[in-house]
Amino acid sequence: MTHFIVLGAGIVGTSIAYRLAEAGNAVTIVERNHPGCGTSSTSFAWTNSNEKTPYDYYHINMLGMRAHRALGNEFGVRPWYHGGGAVEWRSDAVEAAELSERMERLNDWSYPAEWISRDELHRLEPALADGASGDARIAYFPDEGWVDPTVYIEFFLRRARELGAVLRRETVTGIVLRGTRVTGIRTQSGMTIEGDVVVNCTGRWANDLGQDASLSFPLAPTVGLLVVTRPAASGVRRVIRTSGVNFRPDGAGRIMLQSEHDEAKFTLESPQEEVRPVADAVIARAARLYPDLLGASAEGMRLALRAIPGDGVSAVGPLPGIDGYYAAVTHSGVTLAPWLGRVVAAELAGGAPEKALENFRPSRFF
Repeated sequence: MTHFIVLGAGIVGTSIAYRLAEAGNAVTIVERNHPGCGTSSTSFAWTNSNEKTPYDYYHINMLGMRAHRALGNEFGVRPWYHGGGAVEWRSDAVEAAELSERMERLNDWSYPAEWISRDELHRLEPALADGASGDARIAYFPDEGWVDPTVYIEFFLRRARELGAVLRRETVTGIVLRGTRVTGIRTQSGMTIEGDVVVNCTGRWANDLGQDASLSFPLAPTVGLLVVTRPAASGVRRVIRTSGVNFRPDGAGRIMLQSEHDEAKFTLESPQEEVRPVADAVIARAARLYPDLLGASAEGMRLALRAIPGDGVSAVGPLPGIDGYYAAVTHSGVTLAPWLGRVVAAELAGGAPEKALENFRPSRFF
């Protein structure tokens, strides 16, 4: 029986750990904090292949979207998933032109995307303010949705443990490299955990494990800001994307908001007193579109670094010249997780290399 050590109990690590355990392997999941409390907890969690380029990156995100749908057939339930599609309009002229170009590209690639009327928009989102979209063209992406990462992680972690996987709450301080083979990890508590293969799913922390330089590759994380409101009777039904603010439901009456234009103002060290005025302004912009949000306040403001390899696309696979080590580091982890879980586990079990991943191997950095 092969013993796999999966580092990171986020949405990607949990997906891979479950599929490895399902295949009858011994699996140890190592997480320094609570499962899902890293980047998975600070994601807008929008499942899509909408803005993904080049084509091969678009393609694997489409495979991720299909894998999310397949989970419903496999388990009969998927309480973490919320469909309904996404709507988008752009009041900024430059952004509107980009949206039009993107719609042409997506239609050429057979992505479900269509222009809809203002009347159709109001049928989809009846609580929307009259004239919210102005004169802008409105795009609808019916196959998109959003995920509650915490619910997803809890579901698959529980099933992985039922199959014998072990969760260890440890901080990794080193990866044991003997010659050209990884044989385990060292932890802050002084423990050495030995295994046949170490699978690095730690996202933006992938290079922060005390490892040899030969086990690292370039990362280019960016700051993200999410604002979550206190419970508010907003009537928001799906992912909404506009020039001023993106937002979606977040359960229990809360709304999650994102403003890409404001994110560059902050670092992870930015104090809450600097973030709160921006959070209030983001909610106010959303309230102009959804009047029920008037008076809503921020319950949480989350700053995080997105897990992005150095060239902006996924890095999944073994590292050249090293045995017993496999990395799975990517942006769009929420979209890709169920597909990566299957294909990475299949590769690690000795299956044929996944063709769709051939342009996403970490070897390109070496």
